[in-house]
Amino acid sequence: MTVPTTPTGRRERKKAATRQKIADTALRLFLERGYDAVGIRDVAAEADVAVTTVFSHFASKEALVFEQDQGFEQRLVQAVTGRAPHEPLVPALRREIEALVRHCAGDGAAPVRRMIDASPALREYEESMALRHAESLATAIAADPGLSQSATACRTIARFAIDAYALAREAADPEAALDEIFRMIEAAWAVA
Repeated sequence: MTVPTTPTGRRERKKAATRQKIADTALRLFLERGYDAVGIRDVAAEADVAVTTVFSHFASKEALVFEQDQGFEQRLVQAVTGRAPHEPLVPALRREIEALVRHCAGDGAAPVRRMIDASPALREYEESMALRHAESLATAIAADPGLSQSATACRTIARFAIDAYALAREAADPEAALDEIFRMIEAAWAVA
């Protein structure tokens, strides 16, 4: 599992702190007042930044809820590109998906999940985000010189892995769900 690097320069640290402050403020407001009742102006005012500053860090209101999206996508790609030589693909993906599920099942996750489930805009954003993650993951798998599967096989396994995350996150026993799902993914990859 990779960890995002901490910005080293003063300017980068300040930008990262501002971004996190905006995201934390937005999430707090969304949970207190309801997602639809809070606008970008409300978030900017509460975070004591300009509306343009909010948009310089986040492309949309929905992106405020999924502020770790880019980090998750990088972690998935890194599970492929950063695995040890000769390490099989599927166990590496399993470890990263398991870590992401644990992260999203942590303290405070249930209210956020309920908010997402209650909002058509957030569900749609989450679906498009998952497709983007699957495409990035498929590209990383296809680019691996040690793997010789077709583009279709790479895209299929990537989608299976992304779906495994969603299914396990919703399961009563995420670990058992991942065991079951990844046995099927391993079998599918073996015949690809």
